[in-house]
Amino acid sequence: MTIEYSGKGDPARSLALLWRTSERTSRKGKPDLSVDRIVRAAIEVADADGLPALSMRRVAERLGVGTMSLYTYVPGKPELLDLMLDTVYGETARPEDVPGDWRSRLTLIAKENWALYHRHPWLLQVAISRPVLGPNTTAKYDYELRAVEGIGLTDVEMDSVITLVTGFVHGTARGAVEAAQAESQTGLTDEQWWAAHAPFLSRISDASRWPTASRVGQAAAEALGGAYSAEHAFEFGLERVLDGIDALITRRAGSA
Repeated sequence: MTIEYSGKGDPARSLALLWRTSERTSRKGKPDLSVDRIVRAAIEVADADGLPALSMRRVAERLGVGTMSLYTYVPGKPELLDLMLDTVYGETARPEDVPGDWRSRLTLIAKENWALYHRHPWLLQVAISRPVLGPNTTAKYDYELRAVEGIGLTDVEMDSVITLVTGFVHGTARGAVEAAQAESQTGLTDEQWWAAHAPFLSRISDASRWPTASRVGQAAAEALGGAYSAEHAFEFGLERVLDGIDALITRRAGSA
């Protein structure tokens, strides 16, 4: 999988675009081409064909304009990628009143990030160790931190908890998206793949040699309706992550 890196663009130009401190308009002064339109077109290209397909030329074709006209608004692909990231980060819901406690708030955050990755699978192809310093990214981070404000954690622990939850979602979503794309990439459904392998598996499977794997594998397949369930992995894993955070909060309260 090809990995792109955020934050590769010119800092001054990227930040000016992210925060819209300056923006060119068309010669007629009409919004027939703008940063927002270019970014939306770029997101549509990436959503449809993946991040490797993204280029200034492809975006220009989608907009029906010449490639060079885009450079009046966006310096290049690195800055465009930062704008795309910050734009889609603005899609996550951020209700102030979430029924329940911190656990409910973190569950909502996890599910919103899960849904975001499924809407825009190309996000999983972007390394964000150098975060996009845009308004939507900042607002998203602030909202997520407030979900664990005042529950007994230090500031560093608050940041670490959010990193833990969003990191778990990122990893699980990658597996889910890969599983969802398996049919289109291989030309076989899961059922067809297993049917093709079944005659050979019957020859090599030996329950007496690998009794635990045989027993657990069969039980999981029967319960999950297959060898792997992305939804189960997400739901089960998230509950265990939250259990761990609960243990930390309880320990903090006990030592206070």
